[in-house]
Amino acid sequence: QVQLVESGGGLVQAGDSLRLSCAASERIRYTWRMGWFRQAPGKERENVAGIDWSGSDTIYSDSVRGRFTISRDNAKNTVYLQMNSLKPEDTAVYYCALRTRPGITTQYKEYDYWGQGTQVTVSS
Repeated sequence: QVQLVESGGGLVQAGDSLRLSCAASERIRYTWRMGWFRQAPGKERENVAGIDWSGSDTIYSDSVRGRFTISRDNAKNTVYLQMNSLKPEDTAVYYCALRTRPGITTQYKEYDYWGQGTQVTVSS
């Protein structure tokens, strides 16, 4: 059972930046994938970014592309989400997720482990 622990959320103003971190309790294997999702009240969980662990293949949703950057630190078994130029519509609970099968996907049902979530609130 892999545990994922997120940190870095908070309350910021529009235009500010935040960096979320997600540390895994064990070594991430090169065939695994990690992703960041978010869920706002009354909305479905949305994939915002994903990364493979063997190379540098990444994906982003249209709503965050160019503003958010996903990265990883293999030695620390940690994935990051750098969020710049934040907007009020980015307000949500952000979750990191681990998929223990090959292939990047945006479907939350395809991920096997989840963090507890961290709140990001962007005021206008």
